[in-house]
Amino acid sequence: MNTTTAADRRALGWLLLAALLVLGAGMGLRDPWPSDEPRFALVAKHMVESGDWLFPHRGSELYSDKPPMLMWLQAASYTLVGNWRIAFLLPSLLAGLGTLWLVWDMGRRLFSPRAGLLAAIAVLSALMFSFQFKRAQIDPLITFLITGANWALLRHLLGGPDWKYYWLGCFAAGLGVITKGVGVIALLMLLPYALARRAGWSSLSSSGQPGDGWRWAAGALAFLAAIALWLVPMVVAALSRGTPEYLGYMNDILFNQTARRYAGQVGGHYGKGWYYFIPVLLLHFFPLSLAYASGWREWRAAWSARDGRYAVLLGWCVLVFLFFTAAGGKREVYILPMLPLLAVALGPTLVRIADATWLRRTALAATLLIGMALLAVGGWALSGRWARMQQIMLERGLGDQFLVLAGWIIAIGACFLLAAALGRVRRGVHALLGGLAALWVLWGVGVAPLANDSVTSAAVMREVDRIAGPQGEVVMVAWKEQNLLMSPRPLKDFGFRNPRAEQFERAVAWLQAAPAQRWIFARQVAVDSCVDRSRVTVAGASNRREWWMFQADAVRPGCQLPAPGGAAPDKDDDDSTD
Repeated sequence: MNTTTAADRRALGWLLLAALLVLGAGMGLRDPWPSDEPRFALVAKHMVESGDWLFPHRGSELYSDKPPMLMWLQAASYTLVGNWRIAFLLPSLLAGLGTLWLVWDMGRRLFSPRAGLLAAIAVLSALMFSFQFKRAQIDPLITFLITGANWALLRHLLGGPDWKYYWLGCFAAGLGVITKGVGVIALLMLLPYALARRAGWSSLSSSGQPGDGWRWAAGALAFLAAIALWLVPMVVAALSRGTPEYLGYMNDILFNQTARRYAGQVGGHYGKGWYYFIPVLLLHFFPLSLAYASGWREWRAAWSARDGRYAVLLGWCVLVFLFFTAAGGKREVYILPMLPLLAVALGPTLVRIADATWLRRTALAATLLIGMALLAVGGWALSGRWARMQQIMLERGLGDQFLVLAGWIIAIGACFLLAAALGRVRRGVHALLGGLAALWVLWGVGVAPLANDSVTSAAVMREVDRIAGPQGEVVMVAWKEQNLLMSPRPLKDFGFRNPRAEQFERAVAWLQAAPAQRWIFARQVAVDSCVDRSRVTVAGASNRREWWMFQADAVRPGCQLPAPGGAAPDKDDDDSTD
């Protein structure tokens, strides 16, 4: 292992402090945003309020789309901080800091402390990393767990033998599976290791001696033990309750939401061609992608020297790329777990090119281009001649804040240009990193809070509470998770996935039992064919959707909504993502 000095650890401390600023800026200033954030926060809130942490609920029905790991952590965060605006983002922030430390530690152990530091900086500055780790989705957490599994496996495969780290890596991969089924991809690392070991490559551990078979097999037990922490209690409880609802939950989450989703039978509308992830590697991993061409020098030398370190690191990255390329459903974020190890594999290259004139000039040019583009966008918006943008802002409910938003865009662009002016060619890379940091900080503290009421249902649900009054009761039809999450009062529902026609029919019957105090809250496009508009109270609009409140006298007698369709049948109306 390379010697790590106090200066190296101070540099890491400064990096983590910068990461805390970049990733944490804006925490507590916004609510969960669609599509996934309100869903997970709602499930976590139900866990806290009901005490049932084993079976996630979305309103009155079970939520089986994802395992509950993220929701558990969000619920646990709330019990610690007592504030949902912080709690729902806290797991992503901690996962981001943890991922950066793991990258640094892998880089310093395999190559040098400077290689580890530059690799971690490259990960933090990558556009996809900061964008995703400032959000409360599953991808930041699964990236951390997969990277943690990689880190532990490498401690054994390259720095070992050290069987406890091998077992730890397998256990972390199992935790990844109960976070999101693809956590198992961490174990793909064993394949390039086995091939390189068989070919006699260097830098590999001597594990695999006679008598080690049981140790390798124990890794499978560690992997299954992590999965069993959730799977066994869930299956036992579902079978013991024995109702169709709980048996359906068990079947859906075990078979439908993992294997079939990978095959493209669920969420297949994300299907793309084999080339889909190539632009992601170039654009979403920018500015790390600037080092790809230069990396071939180290990688060719490693191939000639039969260096097992690169065989394992790059072999795993290639396998992950092929794994998701072969999947029937694809989204850009799927290959986010590949970013940390790709950066580690490029660590020596980053050390070599850090002061290269071409890189400094390219980084400075990128800083200037981004800054000028943002200034042009903001200035054009302020001029009042960008009619399409103004229309979009009106649709999003930001018409009265259009100029303020344009001002924030200009401020971000000015930060890029200021960084370029201060850095110039000599510190072009620093200028680009400074501009990117300013982008995410100003986004968190300025743009996101400004857009919060438009993007979320917070304002709409406050109006719902006012319209219903102290004695009113409200049932939701064709609703979204954010409606229930952000409501100041308890709301009734007749399922989320149930067809709109069924929801509406049951809601009308519920209204008629107490017509003076009961209301339906519904999406306008879902119910307007059966409702008298003259008797509707508009609760507001969010995410280009208008929401209505009405009582029994507004319902047209005998009217039924069209039978086909669920809670979100229209493609442009569906918030859900994979």
